Amino acid sequence: MQEELYIGFEKYLLNEMTAEEKSVFENKLQTDDNFSEQFQIYKETTQFLELKFSKEAVDFKQNLAKIGSNHFGKTTTRSSKVISLQSKWFAVAAMLVVFMGVWYFNSSGNPTFSDYNDYNEAHFVERSDTNQNLVNAQTFFNAKDYKKASENFAKIEDLTNPELQLYFAISLIETNNFTKASVLLTNISEGNSVYKEEAIWYLALSSLKQKDYKTCKKQLELISHDSEKYNQAQKLLKELD
Repeated sequence: MQEELYIGFEKYLLNEMTAEEKSVFENKLQTDDNFSEQFQIYKETTQFLELKFSKEAVDFKQNLAKIGSNHFGKTTTRSSKVISLQSKWFAVAAMLVVFMGVWYFNSSGNPTFSDYNDYNEAHFVERSDTNQNLVNAQTFFNAKDYKKASENFAKIEDLTNPELQLYFAISLIETNNFTKASVLLTNISEGNSVYKEEAIWYLALSSLKQKDYKTCKKQLELISHDSEKYNQAQKLLKELD
């Protein structure tokens, strides 16, 4: 149960939630004090671990034990309610250290989707365009509201333009609609447009987000030397080795 909670916290911090999931999460932060405090503990502890995991994580666990002994051991004059509350948060923090330690050693060395999902702004709308779905798709994409962007892309009747397909596919990856994104990107990668190499790059990022590292590496190896994405592809390949 705690693992699911922490995974949810991590998805929020990495901006990997859909717009709907994010809205539900932030509403719970505002209305559930218990949830909000656990999230704050998680956030502060993971920031610490990210900066100083190799040695200080061990020290951190030892310090937690020491703090628990020194601080909570001197609460005989406090009310039982305060003692119970402090012990609760100490337990959450201690459990988090153990969980994060397991997570770190399982995932250490592997890059994440959020390391690479940095996109250029969309500029496919001309001043003369009257297609409101097209205008909305660009607006929402640039605002990083990928759910609404993908909804508007889906309403565009003529979606044969590779540039539109590319941005639609990116929005779908961001909202975890990997199958549909793959169809669009594969179609572009098999064509002769200027977006061919970019499509392969985003196929690789889609695999990365799904933690399919083997497929991701194969796709990265298809990116040619003269592609704008070549250096990034090589960097990611090295991180995956």
